[in-house]
Amino acid sequence: MTAPGLPVRPSVCAAILVVACAAPAPHQVGGAQPRTDAAAPAPAVTRRGGGRLTLAAPEEVGLDPARLARVDSLINDAILAGATPGAALAIGRHGRLVRLGGYGRLDWRSGFGPVTDSTIYDLASLSKVIGTTTAAMILVEEGRLDLDAPVAHYLPEWRGKGDKERVTVRHLLTHSSGLPAYAPLWRQLRGRDAYARRIGAMGLDHAPGSRTVYSDLGIMVLGFIIEEVTGQTLDGFLDERVFDPLGMRDTGYNPRSWADPVPAVAAYGEAGPGTDGSPPILARVAPTEVDTVFRHTHVHGVVHDENAYALGGVAGHAGLFSSARDLAVFAQMMLNGGEYGGVRVVDSATIALFTRRAEGSGRALGWDKPGPSDPFSPRAYGHTGFTGTSVWIDPEYDLFVVLLTNRINPTRDNTKHAALRRAVHDAVIHAITDMPVRKREGARSDEVRQ
Repeated sequence: MTAPGLPVRPSVCAAILVVACAAPAPHQVGGAQPRTDAAAPAPAVTRRGGGRLTLAAPEEVGLDPARLARVDSLINDAILAGATPGAALAIGRHGRLVRLGGYGRLDWRSGFGPVTDSTIYDLASLSKVIGTTTAAMILVEEGRLDLDAPVAHYLPEWRGKGDKERVTVRHLLTHSSGLPAYAPLWRQLRGRDAYARRIGAMGLDHAPGSRTVYSDLGIMVLGFIIEEVTGQTLDGFLDERVFDPLGMRDTGYNPRSWADPVPAVAAYGEAGPGTDGSPPILARVAPTEVDTVFRHTHVHGVVHDENAYALGGVAGHAGLFSSARDLAVFAQMMLNGGEYGGVRVVDSATIALFTRRAEGSGRALGWDKPGPSDPFSPRAYGHTGFTGTSVWIDPEYDLFVVLLTNRINPTRDNTKHAALRRAVHDAVIHAITDMPVRKREGARSDEVRQ
């Protein structure tokens, strides 16, 4: 698919961050904040002492402007080639933002507005780390969750089930529990209790700890444990302990239910979501797939993942929505050692525990780690999402890259985004000028420095 005449230039501050883009006031943090409209301020101020992000030119943070500019052409070319209707990007280094903006439009259909840094994307499996793993970090730090405790200690559905009684919380986080990768439970089940009972009754595909098999079901179970430990819903706990304190007002589950005071016509145009009786927030939410199997509609403002949808939109493995500007705040919080804008989310030692490669695994706790063909340093950690989203954070390079797309619009059969993500990561890493960078395995010198 090619984009029929869509403008694909960056819509916000993406080619060069200039003074006009540097004016926003900071989020106010420290209490629950209502999610707000597209004009809400982006993060600002300094990094020192857990401070906030500021805008910078690439050369101020050891990035070559010409090499970094390749990112813009890569994304624009991908949109023209039909990889995605649009994309949002945030790149930060040394506590400064060198890219924060959008490219293309929210949808291929006419009438949809341009992507900006506040466009809200379905994060898919990024929910596993931005949401569920972060909740687990907090609870482990507080001594309320034991990584080496059996799942059966927390969930009665797992008791008396043979090998399943040996599955621990750590196994869930490292995808080594033995649970299947996936099961289409949405075809039969609705609600948390039905899912917990069915997964509790499932057999294991292999002995706990013997193999790594990336499993939606395992992180789904971790979400159930978090709710059991806290006595709160997963989304309620995350709003209270992470998203609201950090001022991440574009982040949460079930965006159709969010209050958004901006009139749809102001954010969107004379026609479109919000002007037809639908919630105004949809003016900022990127649609995903045309679902011809389950919901029989163009999915928009509700989670794409079928199992998460059957769980009411809130699940450990999927369901979270967010924007590039909010994920920039989250990534910088992680690079700051768990603090941002004076708000402490977790301790730096907890982040180190969860983001180092687990013994006998290619993964960390919840997070993925770079492989031989990835350009990031061995200390980096990140994750991707089925809808076309990714976040990578690299403490060695003091860098983060957030790339959000809705590549499954209109169909999940579109896989062109994978090459785009890799190319963007290569371009960013090899724009670094102030320290040696990792050469991608098998790459020629002219490939990594073009």
